[in-house]
Amino acid sequence: MKLGAQISYYKAWRGRKHAHTLIRGSPEQSFYILLSYFHMLEKLNPGTITRIEVDEESRFKYLFLAFGVAIRGFRYMRKVVGIDGTFLKGQYRGVLLVATAQDGNGQCYPLAWGIVDSENEVAWTWFLTQLKEVIGDTDELALISDRAPSIKKFKCADIMESYWSTVNAYRCEDFAGYMTEILHRYPRVAEYLENEVGFKKRSRHHYPGLRYNITTMNMVESLNSTLVNTRDFPYVALLDVIQEKMSKWWNDRRIVAMAITAPLTPSQESEFRPRFT
Repeated sequence: MKLGAQISYYKAWRGRKHAHTLIRGSPEQSFYILLSYFHMLEKLNPGTITRIEVDEESRFKYLFLAFGVAIRGFRYMRKVVGIDGTFLKGQYRGVLLVATAQDGNGQCYPLAWGIVDSENEVAWTWFLTQLKEVIGDTDELALISDRAPSIKKFKCADIMESYWSTVNAYRCEDFAGYMTEILHRYPRVAEYLENEVGFKKRSRHHYPGLRYNITTMNMVESLNSTLVNTRDFPYVALLDVIQEKMSKWWNDRRIVAMAITAPLTPSQESEFRPRFT
């Protein structure tokens, strides 16, 4: 209307779609150049690992991407990795998987990305197998995934507060007290947590390794939120956005790190310094 032209909604939609194709490419073009795209990523980003899985008819099935800089830096991170998936909205749908750690400043540290057909056991097994080749598997390593929604199937309005109290408890007596409270108020929930989920998988006190203070999926969810407006992009265009964001994050953090003169990172300094001054 501003240009003095009247067109139908459908024609405007087609024009918008055509403009997006000119800028980002089509989904079909994305599949066609994916091998070449991964080859150039590996060539220009030393240490980068890419994988593509196809079916028996050589059609795309899964992809995996871990940038070399993220792989090299993981040795300095806490060995706690959050994994999650978010649905894609493009023509061929799919699910974007991500594995992320947390750096010393409490910021997300993306380790690996994947695109699969859905969040099923086969797809997750494939993705975690690739991830294991990248970061290894040691007794120190802890994986965190979103199990809390399974608790919500019980119709208890205030169960989550008690649940998180058991998750975050450091001491044995604290954990036992919170579990006793759940047992008295919600015996079915207590039975489910003990027999089906298991204390070692969800309790910081019982976990055999080190989870530190990382007990939620916040670091993964915040990472997914940065891509909310790109979930309908063709796969290669989406990976381009991921690469651009990660490059900016690494550069910004490098600048901050070079300016640090205190013994701790800025977030830790702001938390601990007031306690001792």
